[in-house]
Amino acid sequence: MQYRDFGRTGWKVSEIAFGGWQLGGQWGDVDDDASIATLHHAFSQGVNFVDTAEYYGEGHSEEVIGRALEQWDGDKIYVATKVRPIQWPSPSEGDPQMTGRYPEWYVRENVEKSLKRLGTERIDLFQLHGWFPQGITQLDWLETLNALRQEGKIDKIGVSIRDYRPEDGVALAEYGLVDSLQVVHNMFEQRPREALFPAGARSGSGFIARVPFDSGSLIGHWHEGTYDTWPEDSVPAWLFRGERFAETLRRTDELKKLVAPYYSTLAEAAMRYVLASPEVSTVIPGMLTPREVDMNVVYSDGEPFPTELLDALGEHGWPRNFYQ
Repeated sequence: MQYRDFGRTGWKVSEIAFGGWQLGGQWGDVDDDASIATLHHAFSQGVNFVDTAEYYGEGHSEEVIGRALEQWDGDKIYVATKVRPIQWPSPSEGDPQMTGRYPEWYVRENVEKSLKRLGTERIDLFQLHGWFPQGITQLDWLETLNALRQEGKIDKIGVSIRDYRPEDGVALAEYGLVDSLQVVHNMFEQRPREALFPAGARSGSGFIARVPFDSGSLIGHWHEGTYDTWPEDSVPAWLFRGERFAETLRRTDELKKLVAPYYSTLAEAAMRYVLASPEVSTVIPGMLTPREVDMNVVYSDGEPFPTELLDALGEHGWPRNFYQ
């Protein structure tokens, strides 16, 4: 396992980390004991960073991770969690106000609940689950989080940029107001490389890259009948509804042909593409089994990404927001 600086925090985190959304059950049925076994296997393979949120299964993901940490007697595991805004703006709203999204009483209440579910006295990284650019000047959220840091409830603070809006985080990264920014970054969503990552590099901000496999499509194992295998109320069925699945499948087939001379699977190319950005501190794929852990951590070997493939992938960027 390769380790990277987590921005200016002084932490060394595994470049392959553990995304915990699927542990909450919103991607399909889960077995908590099996989830804990998978987490322990990831830890034993050198994964030392876990990302979750109170939103994931209404706290269930946090509870499972808390149980896993209680049973773990190895090296330090950094745990990041999030609080959603008290009211989400419409996905189509370009510049929603920040004031009132994270009132102090609400954030404090959620911190206490997360502490209890995770079974810890201090949260390593506490993130706002939705970042809105007006937060640069509407700073009530920052005052609350800094107070919680002084009280020892949280250690570092971060934000999660709204899906497929990397430009929303550029000014925040430039000012360095938070320790880390989480953003969608994959072979379809390439825009963080343009302005966001360079801005964060100048201020020493850490970056968490989420959705490296585009919610499953870039693993490369989908076929025409895959959609029908998903439960109707599952996240992937909702994300890729209507014509979205067919269009995504067409584009991933094109990518398979492009990466074939370099990598044996699209999944390997997808993960190595994200790791090719030196500004990325860690990548958080979702993993359900020890086998999936092994399939991901093997890519953490320091191998460079082919420059000619990186250039060729530029024309395959596909910014879109399936979360709306």
